[in-house]
Amino acid sequence: MSRTRPEPVQVVKERRDRALDLLVGGVPYARFLGVTFDRRGDELTALLHYDEKLIGNPFLPAIHGGVIASFLEMTAIIGLSWQILWDEIETGTIAAENLTPETLPRLPKTIDFTVDYLRSGLPRDAYARARVNRSGRRYASVHVEAWQDNREKLFAQATGHFLMPRRDVATNG
Repeated sequence: MSRTRPEPVQVVKERRDRALDLLVGGVPYARFLGVTFDRRGDELTALLHYDEKLIGNPFLPAIHGGVIASFLEMTAIIGLSWQILWDEIETGTIAAENLTPETLPRLPKTIDFTVDYLRSGLPRDAYARARVNRSGRRYASVHVEAWQDNREKLFAQATGHFLMPRRDVATNG
């Protein structure tokens, strides 16, 4: 009995990285803020690269609260979308080779988003991870935590509820 050889690890990694790049590339505001995503397997860590334009209060100095909220919401939406896309790529529902900005699944729409500001965001890089609490056909709940120097010392966290896109619509928008 012959078994098909598994794909080389590098091919799988490149396919996953390409899908993530397309997903994040569909959010121009991520580029404006300087947000990137680091993928380790199916886990994503968002990185908000420090830039002087992100400072809201120059006397402290501290990252603007709106930037923090946007960073957390973006992390939640990309994290939720990545989970869906990951499942579809891994099961073969979507062929990663055929993904284009036009064929990506639509992004979830925010229903509500609550941010807890726990301490000032210092003038340095920030990190965030989203945890999907529930993801159904119509609705999803996501929790996001953000930190800077120490993963155990959060400076903000958020909970969001999202309207899931219809799965028969395959355009981003």
